[in-house]
This record gives sequence, structure tokens and C-alpha cells, in this order.
Amino acid sequence: MSSVFTKIINREIPAHIVAEDDRYIAFLDVNPLVQGHVLVVPKEEVDYIFDLPDDLLAGLQVFSKKVAKGIKAAVPCKRVGVAVIGLEVPHTHVHLVPLNTMNDINFTKPKLNPAKEELEQTAQIIREKIQL
Repeated sequence: MSSVFTKIINREIPAHIVAEDDRYIAFLDVNPLVQGHVLVVPKEEVDYIFDLPDDLLAGLQVFSKKVAKGIKAAVPCKRVGVAVIGLEVPHTHVHLVPLNTMNDINFTKPKLNPAKEELEQTAQIIREKIQL
């Protein structure tokens, strides 16, 4: 059975996509820790990040770097934090989280529930800043 991320990649379910190429896709987390929280996902469905082929893992980092720079330019923050947890969806993904405090990347705190319009506005601002 396809992961929810594969369904996003295949356009079977909607997402607020901020960047995409032939191997990776980046989209807003619909229940973010903070505004601008993005997930970066390889299009190849592999559960565990360290099971990715070396070239796909390296490319994921490079693609994530470009997306993170776009987030930093679009969302007021001191840095963009990176987290790989991988327990909630069996498809490798990187969390890029705008940070102003250490608590901004605390996955135990309650998630935000932004309106669809707010997500689309945030996605548009980030898309305009990403240079692939």
C-alpha cells in the first residue's frame, strides 16, 4: 500500500507543494510545529533514511538545503532546523522547521492547525524564494 507521501507525489491527495524536481518533492506540513514547517521527501518510497541509495540520500540533502534557504528567506526565523524521525510515516522524509527558539522543533508540543488559505499563502511565499 502506498504511503500518504506517495499519494501526494502521485497527486492522489492535495498538498501545498513548495518545490519539486524529478527525484524529490517538498511540501508544507499540514499540522506544523511552526509556520513554514516543510517536509522534504524522495519520490522513491523507502521507509528508513539510511536504507536510501547513497546518491539519493546525498541528493536529498542538497535538495533540502535549497528548500531551507527558501524557507529562511520567506519566514522570519534565526535558522532552519532539520529533523529526521521517520516513525510516523513509512516513507523517508526530512522536516525543515523555521527556528527562533529550541522549542520550535519540539515534536511533543501541540501542533498548529492553520487554515487552508494560510497554508497556501505560506507555500506561495516560500515557492517564490526557492532557487532550484
